[in-house]
Amino acid sequence: MTTLVPEVRRQAAGPKLVLATAFLGIFLLNLDSMAMNVALPSIGREFGGSTAALQWVVDAYLLMFAALLLSAGALSDRVGASRAFGAGVAVFTVASAACGLAPGLGELIAARLLQGGAAAVMLPSSLALVRQAFPDAARRARAIALWTVGGALAIAAGPVVGGVLSGTLGWRAIFFVNLPVGVATLVVLARAGRSPRLVRPLDPLGQITAIVALVALTFGVIDGGEHGFGSPVVLGSLGLAAVAAVAFLLVESRVAAPMVPLSLLRSRTVTLSVVIGFVVNAAFYGLVFVLSLHFHDVLGLSAEAAGLMFVPMTAVVAAANLVSARVAARVGPRVPIAAGQAICALALCALLVGDPTAMPVIALLLVPVGFGLGLAVPSLTALLMGEVAADRAGMAAGVLNSFRQTGGALAVAVFGAVAGLRVALVVAVVMLVAATAAALLLPRRFTAD
Repeated sequence: MTTLVPEVRRQAAGPKLVLATAFLGIFLLNLDSMAMNVALPSIGREFGGSTAALQWVVDAYLLMFAALLLSAGALSDRVGASRAFGAGVAVFTVASAACGLAPGLGELIAARLLQGGAAAVMLPSSLALVRQAFPDAARRARAIALWTVGGALAIAAGPVVGGVLSGTLGWRAIFFVNLPVGVATLVVLARAGRSPRLVRPLDPLGQITAIVALVALTFGVIDGGEHGFGSPVVLGSLGLAAVAAVAFLLVESRVAAPMVPLSLLRSRTVTLSVVIGFVVNAAFYGLVFVLSLHFHDVLGLSAEAAGLMFVPMTAVVAAANLVSARVAARVGPRVPIAAGQAICALALCALLVGDPTAMPVIALLLVPVGFGLGLAVPSLTALLMGEVAADRAGMAAGVLNSFRQTGGALAVAVFGAVAGLRVALVVAVVMLVAATAAALLLPRRFTAD
């Protein structure tokens, strides 16, 4: 049984202030993720370690992010989105300081795990804040587009910030720059209203089985790429992942208050949305990871130059987010979702047949990649959020973003294990073509409240 507990005292804050708070939060998350990628060679030079070890610097964050998003979304509904968001920002800021002060690779990975856990609380609660502040479907779609702009601006700035900071002040400065952004977010949040709380039990068994499945799967893929997929450790990890995944489904089908109600996945819109979200993140994060290594190892670029190579791609994402909202308002969400993925797939095909050492060509072809993915994400998010009631917004946001971040984490693992840039591009194109076809089955219009 669930009960909605409203917060009356501080509901006077307008939706624009709520949106500004969520905007700062998503900016903080994406700035850290993107800046981190171009700093990997610098971290490797200081601490040593194999490609698999450097993948864990990235995947430690993404893995905890993906694994905890499921219960974090339910937690957001239970304690109130504003409370959950504030706690997440505070922990994320402290974890960033711990990353910057890490004396070794093990401590850095541990701090990244903490960062990922905090980010898992921040993301669904920030989106839930927007969903609750904008009950009208059309205004909500525009607000979510602006929310995604916060992430897009951080994506655009991240590689440059990461390259400049790691090349001048050192890679540790990448984490220290999170501190003033985190403090500013908490200051703005203090002026926003408190969200209603939905009293419902948590689902610890579901969370445990989800974490085991994701950790075992990602470890198996990374270690398989390093030592071969026939090793007993790798086979055991992949087997454990399969068993834990089955256990998760069984738990969710039997507990009274599952963190992922399986009935939610009976909706074709929900199921297709989370699958497409998985593919979009897999293509994006996998591409950024493999290109970062390509720029350093094959082209011999510095951290600053590698960061600048991503600017053409990331600079158009924010504009594409706004275009997505306008197109969806006129013709519905299906068109920007399908068209965005198709544009990205075509651009990756052009990269496949082009010269992998021609830097101007690579930079130019990354522009439609960024535009296509930026076109798809806001409409996809708004479509899914319209499928659930406002008091379940955290749970829905947790489900969508858990699939998206799992896609990013596994793509880093898989693309790091495959043989070269071209194979990674082929994998990304195949996934995007399939997801484009799936997008044609989505509704033409947003669901009205």
